[in-house]
Amino acid sequence: MKQTIIQTERLILRALRDSDAPIIMRLAGNPNISKTTRNIPFPYEDGMAESWIESSRTMANTGKSLTYAIELEEDNILIGSIGLIEINKSQAELGYWVGEQYWSNGYCTEATKALIKFAFESLALNKVKAEYLTSNIASGKVMKKSGMSYIGTIKKECRVGEIDSVDSYEISNI
Repeated sequence: MKQTIIQTERLILRALRDSDAPIIMRLAGNPNISKTTRNIPFPYEDGMAESWIESSRTMANTGKSLTYAIELEEDNILIGSIGLIEINKSQAELGYWVGEQYWSNGYCTEATKALIKFAFESLALNKVKAEYLTSNIASGKVMKKSGMSYIGTIKKECRVGEIDSVDSYEISNI
């Protein structure tokens, strides 16, 4: 599936590039990113960013997921990533992370709203789901501000061997 560039007021959502690997390594390698996400490991080791970029490209080619770099439009600085995984004919799951120095600026909410709109208008999906670690209150605020509704809380394995409380949200295109 070809990844369309999505532009917002302050952001550009674009396909990941091989040249993004060092920045991803630096941003995702922050232990506070791992603590706030379900899947980003710590330590974030050499080669992980390159492998992730390649697997994201492969998954996009199969149509099963779309992963975007979140870039500041003003100066083309990569600040994080957002994507849709497990895309099928009617729904997908949303996931995102933003580098710690970019927190509390509304970037994640802006990117999330844009990707949800893209999912409904361009991919013709009926539903977008998302989950976040209950301890990551900011991520829950992003989902609420993006129009998503709370579904429930469950215990779930996050990262390798860790069990955490996870809140589930969704939004429907009705």
